[in-house]
Amino acid sequence: MRAHPLRQAGFTYLGLLAAIVLMGLLLTVAARVWSLTAQRERETQLLFVGDAFRMAIAGYYAHGHRYPATLENLLADDRSPVPMRYLRRLYLDPMTNSTNWQLVPAPQGGIKGVYSASMLAPIKRRNFADIDQGFTGQDCYCAWQFVYEPRLRRWGAPGNPAPGNPAPGNPAPGNPAPGAPAPRGPAPGGPAPGVPVPGYPNGQ
Repeated sequence: MRAHPLRQAGFTYLGLLAAIVLMGLLLTVAARVWSLTAQRERETQLLFVGDAFRMAIAGYYAHGHRYPATLENLLADDRSPVPMRYLRRLYLDPMTNSTNWQLVPAPQGGIKGVYSASMLAPIKRRNFADIDQGFTGQDCYCAWQFVYEPRLRRWGAPGNPAPGNPAPGNPAPGNPAPGAPAPRGPAPGGPAPGVPVPGYPNGQ
């Protein structure tokens, strides 16, 4: 017995409707995955560009111990006879796609850092580089401030020796200070005072 044409058409309609719903769900998931992937890429770019600004500010500060008054100073530092460039160009903020960076002012004047104006919540929440540990757990990209301070230099604060190296003027353990007499005692491998030497009369 053949199915009624209307019932057969109803089954076809329900199957088509289910296929459309399933396709919509798949497209929604794909769009979400694509959005997260694109955000991760912009996030990685923000870390790279922000660090470039921080290192450029560090280079500017190293020549005169002053922070730049504007970001444009990083493109051409004319404080020396030969202008120096610390950045090739003013990079775009990957999160806002503009050069409208927010500035972190230094107490003594100038700019000591930059940050994004984006209020978007970061995907990356931990496992940052040592210099970026302050970004851990932050709720928006605007809290990722790429700041240069002399004491935050990756190679240690100015004037401090590297770990394991004695400070200038301080002798290493076991060595006398410059100009100080060496402590009296037996030569390495020699007998202590008063101990006779075998084969010599009276230990002489």
